[in-house]
Amino acid sequence: MRRRLVGCLLMAGLALTGGCRPTAPKPSAWEGFRDGFLEAYFRARPSFAVYQGRHEFDGQFPDWSDAGLRRWIAELHRWRDSAIGIDSAGLSSPERFEREYLVAQIDKDLFWNETAEWPWKNPAYYGSALDPNVYVARPYTPPATRLRALTRWLAGVPEALGQIRANLRTPLPRPYVEIGRIRFGGLIGFLSRDAPAVFAGVSDTALQHSYRAATDSAVAALKAMDDWLAAQLPHATGDFAMGPELFAKMLRETEQVDVPLAALDSLGRADLRRNREALRAACEEFAPHAPVAECVRRADLKKPAGGPIAGARAQLVLLKEFLTDAKLVSIPGQEKPEVEESPPYQRWNFAYIDIPGPYEHGLPSVYYIAPPDPNWSAAEQAEYIPGESQLLFTSVHEVWPGHFLQFLHSNRAASPFGQVFVGYAFAEGWAHYSEEMMWDAGLGKGDPLFHIGQLREALLRDARFLSAIGLHTGGMTLAQAEALFRNEAYTDAATARQQAARGTFDPAYLNYTMGKLMIRRLREDWTRSRGGRAAWQSFHDAFLSYGGPPIPLVRRAMLGPDNGSPF
Repeated sequence: MRRRLVGCLLMAGLALTGGCRPTAPKPSAWEGFRDGFLEAYFRARPSFAVYQGRHEFDGQFPDWSDAGLRRWIAELHRWRDSAIGIDSAGLSSPERFEREYLVAQIDKDLFWNETAEWPWKNPAYYGSALDPNVYVARPYTPPATRLRALTRWLAGVPEALGQIRANLRTPLPRPYVEIGRIRFGGLIGFLSRDAPAVFAGVSDTALQHSYRAATDSAVAALKAMDDWLAAQLPHATGDFAMGPELFAKMLRETEQVDVPLAALDSLGRADLRRNREALRAACEEFAPHAPVAECVRRADLKKPAGGPIAGARAQLVLLKEFLTDAKLVSIPGQEKPEVEESPPYQRWNFAYIDIPGPYEHGLPSVYYIAPPDPNWSAAEQAEYIPGESQLLFTSVHEVWPGHFLQFLHSNRAASPFGQVFVGYAFAEGWAHYSEEMMWDAGLGKGDPLFHIGQLREALLRDARFLSAIGLHTGGMTLAQAEALFRNEAYTDAATARQQAARGTFDPAYLNYTMGKLMIRRLREDWTRSRGGRAAWQSFHDAFLSYGGPPIPLVRRAMLGPDNGSPF
């Protein structure tokens, strides 16, 4: 069952005082500490809390002032020191695991906030909190109540943007300026046109008046922010590289991966070679004697019937049937995903899924698919729409058994930490791992067309892996990264530009392949003495039960302290 935070606990160090119902079980000292941290986290990051389903935080923004950011960094250090100081002898095994999980989450936050200084360097840092879609598209309460929450959120936008603008150090790298314009500028049309249409039926005249006034103020502030960013373009730089030391620290402190960068690069290149060889073999069967690039072009010509959104809706039905019949992983619950077009400010990547958090009940998840940018050429727009086979494995990644199924498990994790904090490598590693696992389990019935679709998704993630390392530690240019996506992953020109640019402001996007490699190795090691392929479902259920901590932490829990290399 889902487990809510214990809201009646009062913290004074580790001393707890009452107020709970007499029939409630008495929480342990650790549970009080853990839940106190969660409440502190939600207060400091209310937008995050809202997406988890804690709607008492609706409409609120974090304190993004320089002083507010530094207070939060200091508070994270205090929580970390207190957690480390708790005597392990007084903790049960699950509590010791949760403490490691909590410390890992703090280390991740401290890296991005303090070490990498992302709030002062990267406009993308603010993107998730500047996303009002939860109020517009998630029907967690009647429209009038959501409109009040959205109005409060809109009223806070000008101050939030003022703090962001004051924080950002110029000159900014050009891709950072461009993602900022997509994030902030893309909201203008959404707030001006799309959101009002959703709430047109709300009959409260006074509320509608307040909403329009707040919208006008927020849109004006967003236009000013977009204009300011546009004015930065003539002075923008190519200085985005983190450097080897900071990049390696990112891997250690956000994912607990401590592997020399040269060895990590070799792992990525080996996976790229493996997938390219498999693609050549599939192409020889699909289009004998044709060059691989021509084979890929022919595969792309078979577009999904009715377009990618209609195609994805049909695919989800087939994927769930396959997953159920193959008994690859348990499906907890009866929730169903929907498929819609991405809002404009989220079209910096082809697809993503919005999944209600653990404190929501009975709400749909939405699998969003981005249309081509109308500013692209007609040829580039046509190329951007994936072929049916590639879309199938995008649907695997986002829904069955990727993100959607994974979050069905994490929302039911025994630990509240597992419900709330799902890491990048865990989530994206699982979703990407699922693509190859589903093909290996028989999805596509051996048809080389569908194998080509799976392999192209794998090559895209291999290119991300190598681009992240190259862009940030090896002097790779954006043009070279684009060429890598074009020549090694066979992407279209628009996707290559989009993905190369993403690597500058999202250096951790190597986590797709890195997470996949760690999960695959863990599966091999765990199932070796448990029946091999016959134990896949048991492995998948066990892995997903942890929620979403760093994968090396899960590896230690599943295999013990002497667990070998994560790769």
